[in-house]
Amino acid sequence: MLAGLGFRRILHSKISPFVFFQIDRSVSGNRPSKPSPDIESLVLRQYRDGKFRDLFRAAISEPSFLLSACQNLCVEEIPPSSDSINRFISIEDLAFDLREGRLDVESLCVKLLPSRKKGTHLVLPNLKLKVVIEAVRMALEIIYEKRFATFAYGGRVGMGRHTAVRYLKAAVENPNWWFRVPFRRQALDLCRLKAALAEKIEDDALIGFIERLFTSEAVVIEVGGLDLGRGFPQESSLNSILVNIYFDGLDQEIQEIRAQIHRGNPKLRNLERAENSLVFHKPVRVYAVRYLDEALIVTSGSKLLTIDIKNRIFKYVEGNMNLKVDKLKAHIHSAVSEKMDFLGMELQAVSPLVLHPPLSEKAMRAKKKHLKQKAAKALELKNARETIRKKLGLKIMKHVFKKLKRVGGFKIDLPVEGEVRELFRTWAEEVVVEYLKSKEDCYHWHKMLTSGNFLSLKRVRDQLPESLVDAYDQFQEKLNKHLMPERASKHVEDNEMVEKDEEKRYAKRTVEDLIELCMRVNAPIELVRRAIKLAGFTNSMGRPRPIKLLICLDDSDIIKWYAGVARSWLDFYCCCRNFKMVKTVVSYHLRFSCLLTLAEKHESTKSQAIQHYTKDLRIIGENGMEEVYFATEKEIKMLGDRNLSDPKPVDGAITMVLVRLAIDEHSPVCLAHFCESTNNTIYRVRLLQNRLNVDPLKEDKWVPGMGAIHEALNRKCLPLCSKHATNLFIGNICLQDIDCTSFLNAD
Repeated sequence: MLAGLGFRRILHSKISPFVFFQIDRSVSGNRPSKPSPDIESLVLRQYRDGKFRDLFRAAISEPSFLLSACQNLCVEEIPPSSDSINRFISIEDLAFDLREGRLDVESLCVKLLPSRKKGTHLVLPNLKLKVVIEAVRMALEIIYEKRFATFAYGGRVGMGRHTAVRYLKAAVENPNWWFRVPFRRQALDLCRLKAALAEKIEDDALIGFIERLFTSEAVVIEVGGLDLGRGFPQESSLNSILVNIYFDGLDQEIQEIRAQIHRGNPKLRNLERAENSLVFHKPVRVYAVRYLDEALIVTSGSKLLTIDIKNRIFKYVEGNMNLKVDKLKAHIHSAVSEKMDFLGMELQAVSPLVLHPPLSEKAMRAKKKHLKQKAAKALELKNARETIRKKLGLKIMKHVFKKLKRVGGFKIDLPVEGEVRELFRTWAEEVVVEYLKSKEDCYHWHKMLTSGNFLSLKRVRDQLPESLVDAYDQFQEKLNKHLMPERASKHVEDNEMVEKDEEKRYAKRTVEDLIELCMRVNAPIELVRRAIKLAGFTNSMGRPRPIKLLICLDDSDIIKWYAGVARSWLDFYCCCRNFKMVKTVVSYHLRFSCLLTLAEKHESTKSQAIQHYTKDLRIIGENGMEEVYFATEKEIKMLGDRNLSDPKPVDGAITMVLVRLAIDEHSPVCLAHFCESTNNTIYRVRLLQNRLNVDPLKEDKWVPGMGAIHEALNRKCLPLCSKHATNLFIGNICLQDIDCTSFLNAD
């Protein structure tokens, strides 16, 4: 029985030739993509008299529009055809229902009851309603994308967390004070949202459909929480675009504040700062970054100015947006002496010397040693090359003289005279060029060849043949051209200029360290360590330990789950300054926790597990080839900022475990969107907060800033094919890419 479930002993055998399994590094979840020109034209042609009219019936209900929405929901690289989509949803019938207003939103939703008495229920839309929601999102994106502020991130193409962090590190100069706009946990004001939509859209059917989504709880937007932008199933694909529309008024208010302050503190264009000038002009600037419902304001002015900006923004939020601000967390912080938590990372203003420290004495000695070894290696190669050339030249000359002496001549069928001449000419040029690099030798030979220059005297030149005088003049020209002593002095001057430039750069860096401030972004290592301890990766001493809940999984599924958690952390924090510490958590704690789990499963030791799987956690795939899902130690060392746009946090991967069920009955269709596979495996969802009996809203028992999947999905059973189960384990997709309303009840 255990063998049928994938239980086996570790065998000490050599592994056959292997292949590495390449993990897709795309961002999981519903990824915003740029709509096609045909889809854009359907929306833009409805623009009349300053507003978009009749969008729901004339654009969104078009079969081509709905087909594009279905392809966006599909998680495959190659979008499905219309025939395969029609096996799940009739596009024509859906388009007809939308045009006629017959779509019943409540009937297309499934209500999931909580797993505990005090919990809240969860309402999820089925696949048919998801298609309509995605179509509405596409239409709103075409309308509003170019109207959003440049500092509005989240839910936009190429405008994610890492883009916001890169803006903070590259654009923010000399920050003095900053503050966040923290909201209390509350739902968006539906009337205010409808008014914001009505400013650009005049379509009662579309706005009424969005209102029905809110009343049926198929779409729930809660600001001040931990659900937005994390790929959780309780978050609809429509949430991000609606939050950006709702906060667009706040963005415009911030833009107006920035424009007023910048007009009052202009840059002095005529003041050119000289290198030796003591005048430094730093105009007051205001910077803003908003990611969905998280907003950060940074100023380089005084604290009184920052207080005025804060009061004006809070007044607009509470008066015009009907949102309540958590004033206990709305303090103004010093950018230099206090850290700011934003986007799950720690921000602080530091001098450029902290970000780019000079080389230590040990590093300088190592650098000099490396340069010395490099020069010795080059000299060794040069001597070897000259030795080989000398031997080859002597062999050629010896062979030629031997033939001439014995035979009086020789005849070769192939013309090699040109090749030999070209070979010797190339060698000679290389030797001359190498010799002329030494300025001291050039100066010495110029002095030797020009001393006692009696042929320059006119009375001597008149007595000599003209051809001899011309040859001497040509020789002098060549001599001055290649061996002129001014070239050596110029080389010395160049070295002196390089030293002066280095001194100027050092002085400039010193001044910049005193007057300039840059942004440092760090990963919250203490929270990361607290998260791995809460999830069971480490014990109370901080050492790796096995997770016994995973023992019932196959070896490959165990490694894939660990690889998904590791991949999420590496992707999310790759832009941080202390990324090396995150690498240590992944490479040591997660890797050895996985090895200990495998050893616990097979009742073996850690050494035996390492001997079988190796530290790279290699496994044999279904095709008999070796596969690697977990990043190797070498790959982790080489990782850096990979310019990702919007990687999802680790919350969804670390708080959910899929437990494989041993059910011999015929399993239904895979729940991934538009997947037709029937060879599936049933997995049960096990959530971390339910296993620990902890409320994620209580930060003293949970990790601050870490969200959680809704508890209503705990112990739900999901049939998945091997491909989508692998993608869900390693983080290529999330529960938003799965139709969770078609779950199974298996006890």
